[in-house]
Amino acid sequence: MAITESRETVIEASPAEILEVLFDLESLTEWSSAHQEVEILERDDQGRPARSRQVVRIVGISDEQVLDYSVHDDGVSWTLVSSAQQRAQDARYTLVPDGDTTRVTFELTVDPTVPLPGFVVKRGAKGLMETATEGLRKRVLHVKGR
Repeated sequence: MAITESRETVIEASPAEILEVLFDLESLTEWSSAHQEVEILERDDQGRPARSRQVVRIVGISDEQVLDYSVHDDGVSWTLVSSAQQRAQDARYTLVPDGDTTRVTFELTVDPTVPLPGFVVKRGAKGLMETATEGLRKRVLHVKGR
């Protein structure tokens, strides 16, 4: 059964500054406890990640996944290509500038291959959403020197 979550945060940075952090996939292991390894497999003609291989560990479950990325006018998204633990994964960051800040919406849909107890799903989703929003915010401000 697919699980869908969404969360918003406001970051004191421009969309370009946030995208710079989001495109720096190699640094994910520094600010996301779920990410054990990240390798860029392909880049687009502007040097942005187009495909990556990631080893993640969430609520005690390890997975190696390959993701394809798409850049949009208002953010970035990715889709699962392969995984041992998931049938599907779609995620998107939407960035809306608001003066000196940016409203960031993160949406994630994951379809695990094995049924998981509800409390495990909730704990994993809470941690992922926290990292994807507040973890991103802290990383952006760190990179900006704030």
